[in-house]
Amino acid sequence: MAEDRNQAADGPRPGALDGIKVLELGQLIAGPFAAKTLADFGAEVIKVETPPDPQRPQAGGGDPLRRWRLLKDGTSLWWQVQSRNKRSLALDLKQPQAQEIVRRLAGEADVLIENFRPGALEGWGLAPADLMRLNPRLIVLRISGYGQSGPYRDRPGFGVVAEAMGGLRHLTAEPGHVPVRVGVSIGDTLAALHGVIGILLALHHRHRSGRGQVIDVALYEAVFNCMESLLPEYSAFGAVRQPSGSALPGIAPTNAYLCGDGAYALIAGNGDSIFKRLMGVIGRPDLAADPQLADNAGRVLRVDEIDAAINRWTAQRPVTDVLAALDAASVPAGRIYTIADIAADLHYRARGMLDEITLADGSRVAVPGFVPKLSETPGSHRRNAPALGQDTDAVLREVGLTEAQIAALKERGVVAGNGGTPPLS
Repeated sequence: MAEDRNQAADGPRPGALDGIKVLELGQLIAGPFAAKTLADFGAEVIKVETPPDPQRPQAGGGDPLRRWRLLKDGTSLWWQVQSRNKRSLALDLKQPQAQEIVRRLAGEADVLIENFRPGALEGWGLAPADLMRLNPRLIVLRISGYGQSGPYRDRPGFGVVAEAMGGLRHLTAEPGHVPVRVGVSIGDTLAALHGVIGILLALHHRHRSGRGQVIDVALYEAVFNCMESLLPEYSAFGAVRQPSGSALPGIAPTNAYLCGDGAYALIAGNGDSIFKRLMGVIGRPDLAADPQLADNAGRVLRVDEIDAAINRWTAQRPVTDVLAALDAASVPAGRIYTIADIAADLHYRARGMLDEITLADGSRVAVPGFVPKLSETPGSHRRNAPALGQDTDAVLREVGLTEAQIAALKERGVVAGNGGTPPLS
């Protein structure tokens, strides 16, 4: 693996968000992904997790993501990505003493992130309006399925439902087949990124005004915001875009084309000059010179003919030869990557996107690098994802609790943790 290019010889360089304190209340994907993105760029993130249940110690406690998908030494590898650079405070939010700790933390925080169902914070006496009276500079990001208002606000909302309601699921299919989900939690991730944008906008506004604000992100709205021209086309023409498989309706030619070795080449020849070069590569100068095909509107009318011509050419060649010929002609094209392809790719390595960390057992594991690339204040890996409650003692000391008070809270089950320090990668 290539070393992380963001690391200076004496450690990580300062992040763009150094000095920003974030309190993360929530679990699984959307809220934690937003906090992870801030943490990657220097923000101090305190993640509040549920302590282990004494009645069900086998359940483990903490964010359920710790136990999702493939585990190594009992912990999800996904956790190592989602919670890097964070501190873990094991705190039972249902208990009044825990709620008072949250108030203390919120009083010193720049940002609070939560992705509970609307009303949960209010039920714990932690309404954003109340927290912002304690700290008028506090920025609160609230991510939920349907938002904090509207007739659906109280429905449980997961990313897969939001992807369907936002219009994405309807399009992800071959015509006439059952729509399929994108293979990752794209609805949650889109909502998280919209939340990060909201936080950065709010920080800029606070710099001018001195005031925080509440950011309301609904999962379905984040998906809908990426649906391009669906709504205006329906509004103007009554057009309901239908599934189109690997093609993109109204833009031609762009599709996945089967090659002679059974692999697919993704070819985007929809620019006017690119189309002519593509037709030259596949030996169809007649189509390149056809005046009806000189622009996209004409090509859309004859897309089946064009696709058939491209398919005849790709079917006679392995995908490597197809891509080499297209690259030589400056025609955008690529093949479908598996994670094995990604892990072996020289460009991923050169861009620092294949990072490595050392786990507690001494083993090395690859994790994604940092996006976006900032020239002066890049993202960096400062500490591994924490064990449950690993920073509980330290965080409580920082808000003024004594050792005796911390011990009493542990005895009552309000908090949990050993106060250890996570290993650096």
